[in-house]
Amino acid sequence: MNFSDSERLAAKLDEIGFKSALNDKEADLVFLNTCSVRKSAEDRVWGAVCNFHKPKLYPLEPKVIVTGCMAKRPEVVKKLVGVDIFLDIKDLDRLPQLLKVKPVAKKEVASYFSIKPKYQSAFTAYVPISTGCNNFCSYCVVPYVRGREESRPFDEVVNEVKDLVTKGYKEIWLLGQNVNSYEYDFPKLLQTINKIKGKFWIRFVSSHPKDMSDELIKVIASGGHISEYVHLALQSGDNDILKKMNRKYTRQDFIKLVSKVRKALPSAFIATDVIIGFPTETKEKFNNTVKLFKQVKFDMAYLNKYSPREGTVSYKMKDNVSKAEKKKREQILNKVLGQNALLNNKKMLGKEIEVLIYCHLGNGKYLGHDIGYRAVKVESQNNLIGKFVNVLITKADNFGLDGQLI
Repeated sequence: MNFSDSERLAAKLDEIGFKSALNDKEADLVFLNTCSVRKSAEDRVWGAVCNFHKPKLYPLEPKVIVTGCMAKRPEVVKKLVGVDIFLDIKDLDRLPQLLKVKPVAKKEVASYFSIKPKYQSAFTAYVPISTGCNNFCSYCVVPYVRGREESRPFDEVVNEVKDLVTKGYKEIWLLGQNVNSYEYDFPKLLQTINKIKGKFWIRFVSSHPKDMSDELIKVIASGGHISEYVHLALQSGDNDILKKMNRKYTRQDFIKLVSKVRKALPSAFIATDVIIGFPTETKEKFNNTVKLFKQVKFDMAYLNKYSPREGTVSYKMKDNVSKAEKKKREQILNKVLGQNALLNNKKMLGKEIEVLIYCHLGNGKYLGHDIGYRAVKVESQNNLIGKFVNVLITKADNFGLDGQLI
């Protein structure tokens, strides 16, 4: 979501006459589009703001503007010294006034969603369909900094995707804090986009497990342009911890949901998020997460060690799991994840699959992803970036595949 917001911010800056600097050393205006989900991300912002005011590092001493999640947090605005402007990302139309430049005479947009983004890629695009969240998970600041859920008009989303496909974009991500609660019917939106003619894949994040319907699973399994990548944030495999997180489902509910997905689409690539060391997570409760990992056999998991976020319900709870213990538990889950992912990837050996190439790794090696978002490496002397290629899988590792071009 932040990446998509940055593309709209870049478009607005272009509109009012600013040009991108070659690097941050040559910039006289710096924007920090921030995220408050993890403390480590916030810590980097504090360090960056401090550095921008060191003449030896940045002789131009640029004006610093902070936007994104941190700009909406009163305690940050009060304490973060060295910031010239705090900007709500939804207030991009105020930029000319804030930067004291002459505004461009044009019709005012209804919302920041309507600002045409300056896409950073020629083949991958991010299309937000909603922003904000109504779930109020006890550890999360998103509802406080992004606000309540706001869905983008159905036709506006479809038209942006159509325009991207016409321009040759091959991978389009639909974004939202919870796409499953999209106001105008997410399964219907996917079905409509799936009917667009062209050669492209449509992916989406994030999906809250409590809101994933049987209808949506059916649509995902229908094929076409729809990716086989399904991201379902577990967060914990223990019912007591899930309740304290305010996740509104149980471990049994989650296991049943994954079973439904795999029954409808056996080739689905299932990823998740987990918070390690949430307050009151004993070794026994953590082991329930380990057991669930062994049962579900995720293809990928993003493991995050718990860090208190000021303003959330869990901030008032005692952070009683030590850093050392969190690290130890992370290593345990990573080991189980790696074992399961390797077994899943070995099932791909000998298969011919289609891969969209993302980048050149050097020495004729390229990296791409298949429709299930599996990472695939291939070799070629030709420039493959942004192209669909057919690949025979010859090697399987924990978190990736190797293949030969067909």
